[in-house]
Amino acid sequence: MAVSSTPMALDGLVVLDLSRILAGPTATQMLGDLGATVIKVENPKSKGDDTRSWGPNYARDAAGNPTDLSAYFMAANRNKLSISIDLSSEEGQHTVRQLAARADVVVENYKPGGLEKYGLDHTTLLKAHPGLVYCSISGFGQTGPNSAQPGYDLMAQGYGGIMSLTGAPDGPPMKVGVGIADVMCGMYATIGILAALRHRDKTGEGQHIDLALVDAQMAWLINEGTNFLTSGKLPERRGNAHPNIVPYDAFPCADGHVLLAVGNDAQFARFCDAFGMSALAEDTAYATNLARIENRVALTAKITTALADVPRKDVLARCHAVKVPAGPIHSVAEALNSDQAKARDTVVQVAATDTAGGSVALLGNPLKFSRTPVTYRHAPPRFGQDTQTVLDAFEIKPKVD
Repeated sequence: MAVSSTPMALDGLVVLDLSRILAGPTATQMLGDLGATVIKVENPKSKGDDTRSWGPNYARDAAGNPTDLSAYFMAANRNKLSISIDLSSEEGQHTVRQLAARADVVVENYKPGGLEKYGLDHTTLLKAHPGLVYCSISGFGQTGPNSAQPGYDLMAQGYGGIMSLTGAPDGPPMKVGVGIADVMCGMYATIGILAALRHRDKTGEGQHIDLALVDAQMAWLINEGTNFLTSGKLPERRGNAHPNIVPYDAFPCADGHVLLAVGNDAQFARFCDAFGMSALAEDTAYATNLARIENRVALTAKITTALADVPRKDVLARCHAVKVPAGPIHSVAEALNSDQAKARDTVVQVAATDTAGGSVALLGNPLKFSRTPVTYRHAPPRFGQDTQTVLDAFEIKPKVD
């Protein structure tokens, strides 16, 4: 197991990762990035995490053949050690129980109750190890009428309301372009785990964290959720527009689109001056944000006309000159190759000796610490590659009948 000489925030913490797909792996990757030793348990019957086969993009070996490192899998599984264990076998259960005894944290995303038959559920393990932090991630949580239903990002986005807000006003409901319900659930899991560890370190007492994709998704309805709770009115799909700020949208220009985010009345007045529309800022129909919200359709049409023949770079230049927030709409390639991305290490090359070129390109962790920086100690692992190393390092003994 690789050891970093760099001080790390979670150095010495051991995480037993029984999760797969995206929500759980997102949380455990974050903990690994911060220095924890993450042991990812993978099922030999399925040849590991389901996402290993979610192509079509794979890291390739030196001979050019695809490996079991799909791009999807690599997105959430760096800084982990992969061990192959069959939880349905008594030997596998015995091994995992020994690992749990040495762990600070267990993360799992089985259906509620799914680990009871193996003696690996939170009740059993917390009774044996009272200081353990045990995080269960599921679609609908451990309780409630839908608790037995499986959890997938698409279903969480649909059930939790975000799809009803996403898409063009005259189009169908749309999911977000990436698995954001899974990712945000993983982020909530990370926060919950760190808080539970803080409590454990003060009191010696571990606990169970029950986290649901749907609960997390509803929590990040944020302003649109509280808009509804405050007014009783259902939020509308507005495409790229904002329910509480106008103009805040994507607008066509001579050679593409630009984003405008005019956050207050002073910015609106400066925007109008920059594009020859000074009278609009004095018109009572548009002078205040509330008035602009009430007259958004008419104002949007006027702004669209004003920008129609202006090149994108000129729109941005004029806005920036008067300190009005405006920006481009990048493709993924433009975003990841931008000067800003390069300056902030948005893309990192992580050594992977069994892949072509000896490394894999990954999205970097956005956290920038002054004393305990994120480190990239392990590339996403091949299935089961660390099994014997982990068993030896943690002195795991075979089951004796």
